[in-house]
Amino acid sequence: MEAIYKGKTKDVFKLENGNYLLKFKDDVTGKDGVFDPGANEVGLTMEGSGRAALSLTVFFFERLKEKGIPTHFISADIDEKAMEVKPGTMFGKGLEFICRYKAVGSFLRRYGLYAEEGQDLDGFVEVTLKDDAAGDPPITKDGLVMLGILTAEEYDTLKRLTREISDEVKAVLNEKGIDLYDIKLEFGRDDGKIMLVDEISGGNMRAYKGDEYVEPLKLPGLLLGE
Repeated sequence: MEAIYKGKTKDVFKLENGNYLLKFKDDVTGKDGVFDPGANEVGLTMEGSGRAALSLTVFFFERLKEKGIPTHFISADIDEKAMEVKPGTMFGKGLEFICRYKAVGSFLRRYGLYAEEGQDLDGFVEVTLKDDAAGDPPITKDGLVMLGILTAEEYDTLKRLTREISDEVKAVLNEKGIDLYDIKLEFGRDDGKIMLVDEISGGNMRAYKGDEYVEPLKLPGLLLGE
């Protein structure tokens, strides 16, 4: 097993069979000890968050598989906080697709002149470059195409998948009386075919039960009974 990449919340290893192994950590993104799924740095360590993130990721990836939505998921060992995934290629050096149902976080910071905190957004989809040094800047469809990061057809597919996946996650949370405010997804190519990669967990979404924010560690208990 060869170490490929050490990330903020997980490490990546290449397996002898050509697949990759993701090892989830207990580190989460944020600033000054406060969790923030949109942050570009590790803000704190939450014991058990790696296992919680993997549990939810497996739950959602298996659910998406049943609906015919392709992901890189192959198998997982929850106790080892490890997930085997298909190899794939990124779009450019990585993109993040964000689906927003409420005006919070960086959206509110950018558009506060026109938006009120918590106002409803109709599944607004935006794309940001994975570039910590530049603060993960937003980019338009035209910009992505002109820079050769993806094609116009791929963008349309990715936007559709982002909304479809996010709406599914939102529906699952709603069944438990939880509201999804926003969620961040990543995609890759598998022999030219688009697939969902990375994770779906409390670490890449904001969820609320009433007016109370649901911490990432509490989501598996509410959704899976863990």
